[in-house]
Amino acid sequence: MRELADRLGVNPNTVAAAYRTLRERGVIETDGRRGSRVRRSPATTGREKVRLDVPAGVRDLAAGNPDPALLPPLAPALAAAAAEGDRHPVLYGGEPVDPELAVLARSELRADGVPDGPLAVVSGALDAVERVLAARLKPGDTVAVEDPGWGRTLDLVPALGLRTAPVRVDDDGPLPDDVRAALAAGARALIVTSRAQNPTGAAVSATRARELRAVLREHPQALVIEDDHGHGMVDLPLHPLAGAGRHWAFVRSAAKTYGPDLRLAVLTGDAETVDRVRGRQRLGPGWVSLLLQRTLVRMVRDGAVDGPAVAAAYRARRDGLIEALAERGIAAHGRSGMNVWVPVPDETGAVARLLHAGWAVGAGARFRMGTPPAIRITAATLTPQETEPLADAVAAAVGPSPVRAYV
Repeated sequence: MRELADRLGVNPNTVAAAYRTLRERGVIETDGRRGSRVRRSPATTGREKVRLDVPAGVRDLAAGNPDPALLPPLAPALAAAAAEGDRHPVLYGGEPVDPELAVLARSELRADGVPDGPLAVVSGALDAVERVLAARLKPGDTVAVEDPGWGRTLDLVPALGLRTAPVRVDDDGPLPDDVRAALAAGARALIVTSRAQNPTGAAVSATRARELRAVLREHPQALVIEDDHGHGMVDLPLHPLAGAGRHWAFVRSAAKTYGPDLRLAVLTGDAETVDRVRGRQRLGPGWVSLLLQRTLVRMVRDGAVDGPAVAAAYRARRDGLIEALAERGIAAHGRSGMNVWVPVPDETGAVARLLHAGWAVGAGARFRMGTPPAIRITAATLTPQETEPLADAVAAAVGPSPVRAYV
């Protein structure tokens, strides 16, 4: 910094401030004594560039969307909520969480073993992750993230000026030894997907949860953020990590079950963390629309979604594809959720050959850091008639693979 200040003829403090600004904006990344370097791509757009443009006539199994046929209609509940809003208009200074939604959320969370804590309502799971990280961490801190993991989370962390520490996952969730190593090396937070992990379909099992809680008790200051976006569309029980340490946050989104445009998630956690999130929220948007909150309440009260039926539909499509691939010597993973993760020897070639055969799938590069190449197939809308032809196309594109974990 002193050398650069001399060359530019400015104060060294100016150079230090410039480096800090670049780091906070995700333009550069620092690595201790190894110095700083420019990121290979902007933190806000890095993995989106891997997204595949699907030509006309090609079956899109890359987008990661739920099946529209399994989503409830919004109009009836929205109209009823709007009529209630006309009778009782929402004004500035009101309570940011609908009382009925709070009662429903607390009841469901308590039944799933999540500790009692204050509630906030945010605009989706990723909004919750961003707000919690910004509330508790500072630029330069390290966050342990799943690898493979949700691409937007892998981009969000460096965009906030934070560093990522990859933690491998298997079908039962993050590997305890990797989590222990990351926290011992100084990671201040861990982000875990409870169920329906994107892209692998992993779900934290009871045994794995006990192992991870033991690790977290060794690092009580570490922040744990749990994302349970699969609630309502998976048939595996929740095994929460919440409460293993002093600082925790648990978010449950409505997007996958009730519709992505219903930008709403319930966040709970320790009192200090939630208070920081709500305080910062008041200085920005103020609250998430009470109209949307009341709409979700009505859909839940009216039983607009048959959760077991939705979970069974996704499981049948997932399992059908995994079994068809296994018959062709292809190892695949998808314990819960909508996606199937297929390790491949040549990721780029597999995506290109499948596209040529009429199938668009997701490149694993969007979701992984250090784990081996793979492709993600979203089976949410896959029909029984398509399963065998798709499995044939995958086998032709990638060839037989050894049965192995994706770590």
